[in-house]
Amino acid sequence: MNLIDIYIQEVTRRLPEKSRADIALELKSTIEDMLPDDYNEEDVKEALSKLGNPAALAAGYRDQPMHLIGPRYFDVYVSLLKMILPIAAAVSLISLAAEFIFHFNRDEAILNMILELMGYGIWRLIEVAVQVFFWLTIVFAIIERMDKSKDPHPLSPNLKPWTPDDLKNITYIPKKRAISKCEVFGSLMWTAIWATLYFYADRLIGIYHGGGEGLEFKIPAFNQDVLLEYWPVVVVIIALEVALALYKLIIGQWTKRMAIFNTVLELFSTIVFIFILLNPNLLQQEFVGFMTDLFSISAEPFTNWLLGGIIIIFVFYAGLSIYDGIRKSRIQ
Repeated sequence: MNLIDIYIQEVTRRLPEKSRADIALELKSTIEDMLPDDYNEEDVKEALSKLGNPAALAAGYRDQPMHLIGPRYFDVYVSLLKMILPIAAAVSLISLAAEFIFHFNRDEAILNMILELMGYGIWRLIEVAVQVFFWLTIVFAIIERMDKSKDPHPLSPNLKPWTPDDLKNITYIPKKRAISKCEVFGSLMWTAIWATLYFYADRLIGIYHGGGEGLEFKIPAFNQDVLLEYWPVVVVIIALEVALALYKLIIGQWTKRMAIFNTVLELFSTIVFIFILLNPNLLQQEFVGFMTDLFSISAEPFTNWLLGGIIIIFVFYAGLSIYDGIRKSRIQ
């Protein structure tokens, strides 16, 4: 078999069987027209070089592309992937934190609990990333093969041919005003941490004693029954913090509306937690007795010092968050 026949075979074997014979005849005629009357092997090689790789030539005869996602849809595909992955990861972390809070085992060691949460969190993020990548790739591969247009130019995010008017839809985000994804995940993680501490304060916050098997929890600092009296409003604060974090993720920059939302949330949550801290039955008497004996101080000054210090910290960080949000929202 000569080079021409081998080349034609390499092209046609990549095509549907029903069209192979016609294309083989057409291709052979094309190659013969490219050759001189008295051609040799070098002339054949030169002609075949002009036709190019058999795989690329076969792709030109096919109605479907050889690539999974081509240049026409690739930019839209990557943009959606970058947008959906963080949202899916955030929702995954929120659901994991909720599962952890509602199925927490009080008899489990704290270190094991933390390691288990971290392990599940990492595995859940990997699982979500694989699922999003797989299904989004499948969807765009199908769209690529259903598109019969031969236009190779990339589409804009609205799935239409790009025009200069599309530049008007791009929002310029100053670097100092931008919200990083790390900041969003940090906010979600902090919400999950303090929510866990709040609902399991009698298991996690208090006096620990060192023993042969490590730290052992002895005396809880807070009265859990008192904390649970306020659970509806605390759940509202958690929901608002999660909503703000997702809002930051979607918008990607500080705006005046976001700064107002953040200010209202910080003021509301600070007032609520100050009100909780002022409850006279919040601290466990056993904890107060232990600490007063340890520092040789009476109960009332210790209680005022401890709760006053916590209130000052709440007010300070709330004010800092409000100021930072307003400052960044005003950056031009």
